[in-house]
Amino acid sequence: MGKNNGLEGRIRYNILTTIVYIIGIILLIQLFNLQIIHGAEYRETSNSRLTRESVIKAARGSIKDRTGVELVSTDTGYSVEIYSTKVDDTELNNSIKKFIEILESNKDKFVDNLPIEVDPYKFTQDSEESQKSWKIENEMDENLTAEQAFNYLKEKYEITESDVKTARKIMSVRYEISRNGYSTTKSVTIAKDISNTSAVQIREQNSMLSGMYVVTEPVVSYESGSLASHVLGYVGAISAEEYEEKKDRYRNDDVIGKSGIQYVFEDYLKGTDGVRQVDMTVDGAVTSEYTAEEAISGSDVILTIDANLQKVAEDALEQNIKDIASGKYGEKNDADAGAVVVMDVDSGEVLAMASYPDYNPGKYSEEYTEDSNGRYLNRAISSAFAPGSTFKMVVASAALTTGEISPTSLVNDNGIYPYGDRQACWYYRSYGRGHGYLNVTQALKYSCNYFFYDMGYRIGIDTIAEYAGKYGLGQKTGIELEGEISGTVASKEYAESLGQGWYISDTLSAAIGQSYNNFTPIQMARYVSMIANDGKSVDVSIVKSIIRPDGSEVSEEEIDNYVNEKLGIEDSELEDVEISKEDSEAIKKGMRGVTSEAGGTAYAYFSDLDIEIAGKTGSAQTGVDGEAHGWFVGFAPYDDPEIAVVVFVEKAGSGGYTADVAKKIIEEYFGMNSETVTEDKSAESSTESVR
Repeated sequence: MGKNNGLEGRIRYNILTTIVYIIGIILLIQLFNLQIIHGAEYRETSNSRLTRESVIKAARGSIKDRTGVELVSTDTGYSVEIYSTKVDDTELNNSIKKFIEILESNKDKFVDNLPIEVDPYKFTQDSEESQKSWKIENEMDENLTAEQAFNYLKEKYEITESDVKTARKIMSVRYEISRNGYSTTKSVTIAKDISNTSAVQIREQNSMLSGMYVVTEPVVSYESGSLASHVLGYVGAISAEEYEEKKDRYRNDDVIGKSGIQYVFEDYLKGTDGVRQVDMTVDGAVTSEYTAEEAISGSDVILTIDANLQKVAEDALEQNIKDIASGKYGEKNDADAGAVVVMDVDSGEVLAMASYPDYNPGKYSEEYTEDSNGRYLNRAISSAFAPGSTFKMVVASAALTTGEISPTSLVNDNGIYPYGDRQACWYYRSYGRGHGYLNVTQALKYSCNYFFYDMGYRIGIDTIAEYAGKYGLGQKTGIELEGEISGTVASKEYAESLGQGWYISDTLSAAIGQSYNNFTPIQMARYVSMIANDGKSVDVSIVKSIIRPDGSEVSEEEIDNYVNEKLGIEDSELEDVEISKEDSEAIKKGMRGVTSEAGGTAYAYFSDLDIEIAGKTGSAQTGVDGEAHGWFVGFAPYDDPEIAVVVFVEKAGSGGYTADVAKKIIEEYFGMNSETVTEDKSAESSTESVR
């Protein structure tokens, strides 16, 4: 038994040994095959399989008008990224030079953030402090001149190009690479929004452009140029502060909404980026690519505005300002800015919002923000002005509702009001006599200051301020746009906050829309809507809905909560103004008389209109002798109101001059125009890169 066991053990040992030898021989043969026979082939394959990840930029959501017309869309664009490769500085610089030549031959641009100019040499930073900071960040002596700093970088990047302008171009790309830090797996964007021609040429010459890769990307497109620019807003490069706060979702070369709807609804408009795998050789030539994760586009934001009505409002406002300035209405005034708001009187939806001057958001430049006079402010929500006589419906409402007067009560305007420093009615100043006996309806039609001085004297400033608040004046509307201001209501408390006293003359001034009264056009539109609705409040909005990429709709509650948090506001719905039908009709009939009856302050502008409307003009003193802002507010149709229209022009001279704008808007809304409003094909559309 023992001998047999020993024999079996040796046999098993020999078998195992043989198997080990066989496996070893196979491994040696395979190793010989890999290293000797196919070594060169496999090394070449290995070199071509250096895989990098590239971001697939998601398209931003569209912004559309209430009918589905795209106001902001996404087009296809191209950018160029560069990865680190094993080439030396000389070859890299030659590649960059070739890359720049391609771009410039097609009038495209590369990224250039180098703060040094040549011929002559100078730093582009304004302050010496920022220059020193930059030099320290780039490991330079802080005392270097611009030329010395240039030569330092030229040596650092081993740029041998003798022409300083060409050397600077190469340097700017190298600086961008250094500034952002690239690697074999992390790219740096060196050109944005280049033409298709450049993209094709770069791809064709890829083997000579070390590490460079053309990326197809979405670009923001404003098809109608400046249309609704203050509403839509613009996008711009993400700032260092924004990136630090949002780097979990953004890259440092992304764009982000900076103003308007683009800013407020950034979280919805921005999509989710995807991932692309790119295979390159060690020399930087692309060998293949494929999508690892699909990009998901952003949500679409649907606005309440109507593109056609918006265009009419903008064009009419611009033309009106130019007409006033040229003296079309009999005298030249320095009109140069204004705003229009058109609102659905039932829903509070903004159908048009124009502000002049406007700008092209697709060609945004720093001049818009650096303008110290606030020239490009959205005047509809960000500027407040004295309402002048358009405030008289508030005083009428207060006097009627408190029972101080009835619709048939009469006041005898003899020209000069005996209290408050004996203030005169405008009619007396023009004709040397008063209006005579007037009721509230007639007082509104003729815009009698004497009548409203008397109302102010009777009911007092506290009641006037209370009713101004009831109509939402001096309060933010909560519209979904940043930059809305509250304005101010004239009151004793406000005067005290300024260290001022309050006198009867202040009350009389406030009663005709002067004193400390300053309201935004959007507030005035809500106020006029409530007048049209017999005191019923409206919830102002410019966003109708948000549609996710999967087609589902974001709830109103979610939108409200998001906007409140984004803008730091709280829901504050106005209560209805409790006014009797009889009292409300007395006010509205007065407004109808303004536009539809001879003697009305705007009758000349609306006498040939096919529908009856209600309106009120206002000329608000600015404090400069002979200078007044102009207002027109109104609603239409008179019998069954649908829209409220507010027009404001700075330094118009007279509120009546602005009525032409309202007339054109009303004609467009009710289809009275003989000419069809079409898109201006001569207007150059514009795009802005999402990158």
